[in-house]
Amino acid sequence: MGRKTKITREMILQAAYELLDESGIGAVGIKSIAAKLGCSTQPISWHFGSMTELKKELFYFAAGQLYGSLQEEMNGKNAIDAFYISGVRYISNACDHPNVFRFVNVDDPVNTIGESIYGNESIFSYQFDEESAKLLAKEYDISPEIIGKAVQDIVIYTHGLAVMMMFDNYKLPKEEACKMVYDMGTRILSTIRITAP
Repeated sequence: MGRKTKITREMILQAAYELLDESGIGAVGIKSIAAKLGCSTQPISWHFGSMTELKKELFYFAAGQLYGSLQEEMNGKNAIDAFYISGVRYISNACDHPNVFRFVNVDDPVNTIGESIYGNESIFSYQFDEESAKLLAKEYDISPEIIGKAVQDIVIYTHGLAVMMMFDNYKLPKEEACKMVYDMGTRILSTIRITAP
C-alpha cells in the first residue's frame, strides 16, 4: 500500500489559485480543488471549514501571487522608475492573469469573500500605491499630501484602463496600455513639477 500525501493549506491554496487563474472564481469549489489535488474533499474542509474561509485566504494568497515581488522589483530604482514598474505590473496582471486580477482588484470582496477588505473605511481614505508615494515624496521633497493626490489620480487612471481592457477582451495591446499609463503619469506628475528622467 502506497503512502498518502499529506494535503497542506499551501497545496490547497495553490490548487485553488490555479483554478482561479484558469477559469475564474466560479471554478473554485471544494470538489474541483479536491479533483485537482487527487484527494477527497475532507482535507479542504478540515483546513478551511467553509468556502467563505477558503476564498478569504485565497484572496490574500492571490494578491501575494500578483504583487508579492513588486517591492523587490522597485528596490534600488529611482522614484519615477519604481512607480512605473508598479503601473506596468498592474496592467500586466490584468492582461496575463485576468481572472485573478478580476477577483483581487475588481470583484466586490463582500460578495466574493464575505467581507470588505477596507472595513468601514472608504477605499479613498487609503493612500494608493503607498510605497511609490513615499519614494516620490522623499526623492522630490514634496509634501506627502500633494504626492498622494497625484499618485491617487494615476492609480485611478491605471485601474480604469485595466478594467476597460478587461471588458474589451484585451484588444488593446499590453505594451500600448503601459505606454498610456506612463504618458498619463508623466502628465500628472508634471503638474506638481516632477519630470521623468
